Amino acid sequence: MKMLRNTVIRAGLEALYFSGAHYLLRPIFAGVGAIYMLHHVRPRRDTEFQPNHHLEVEPEFLRAMLAHLRSLDVDIVSMDEAYTRLSEGNFARRFACFTLDDGYRDNRDFALPVMREFDAPLTVYVASDFAEGTGRLWWVALERVLAKASAIEAPIDGVVTHFDLSTPAAKLAAFDRLHDWLRTLPGEHDIQREISALCTQQDIDETTIARDLCMSWDELKPFAADPLVTIGAHTVTHCNLAKQTEAAATFEMTTSRARIEAALQRQVAHLAYPYGDRIAAGPREFALAKAAGFKTAVTTRPGMLFPESAGHLTALQRVSLNGNYQEERIIPVLTSGAATAVWNGFRRIDAA
Repeated sequence: MKMLRNTVIRAGLEALYFSGAHYLLRPIFAGVGAIYMLHHVRPRRDTEFQPNHHLEVEPEFLRAMLAHLRSLDVDIVSMDEAYTRLSEGNFARRFACFTLDDGYRDNRDFALPVMREFDAPLTVYVASDFAEGTGRLWWVALERVLAKASAIEAPIDGVVTHFDLSTPAAKLAAFDRLHDWLRTLPGEHDIQREISALCTQQDIDETTIARDLCMSWDELKPFAADPLVTIGAHTVTHCNLAKQTEAAATFEMTTSRARIEAALQRQVAHLAYPYGDRIAAGPREFALAKAAGFKTAVTTRPGMLFPESAGHLTALQRVSLNGNYQEERIIPVLTSGAATAVWNGFRRIDAA
């Protein structure tokens, strides 16, 4: 299903590019700005099985995106500045923000040097358990399990299901099915139970993944001191907030902020919802983030910023810079707002 979805998205992006429709739609749907969403920025890995590749872009693609925005005379600003412009209705110039979720070490090693070339700010949303080294990046653990195994079994919907993993294509199909199943489970402890069982079967040490990939507090301190860097909150455990009680969801937001502020001695005013889609963040979560005092909170719902976004500062849409679509010719389509407009049925705001 995900392969089909990716094919459809690529076809749509290509159609917008080759038809030139994005030029016609830009004045209507480019809006007043955009928040671009990334996770990893690093050189491409030399392995055939990369089911999480959509979460990473290469430094060269980030550089090309920044150069394109500069050529359009778009201001690249911090989330604080975006908040100010939206709140004050200051839309004299279009603007863009760059946000990176989870707090990966490659944000420091590969993203920041590129951003410095353009004197461009960036916001990194940190899950505090990842910085502690105790968090669980279950989607990475799942990738490592399937990369190692030749076959596995998993109890999907109460039925033991066998997965043949003899080819990269079979591994990818298994990852997609297992990933979708895990996200439907009632709570984070259910996901962790199933992932831990798979890791035990394949002798994968899931406890080291956060330390392998994410910046520790000691690494975040000098990183956060860079004048281009803003640190935001991404909850404590990177849980699906919509599946938590109101009290637990509020705890995840506010405790993450408190831990970051205590460790880095910097105010945290911005939040990113883990997963951030409709099944992870909705009107209740938007209201909780506002009540908790966050200036802004970002989703993964696709969309540009418009003047009416000022009324939904804790439900801001973003434009994903997706590792599966890194061709430079696609960049003008992404910045035009045409792709997100088509995806959203030409709605400007998706906050319901």
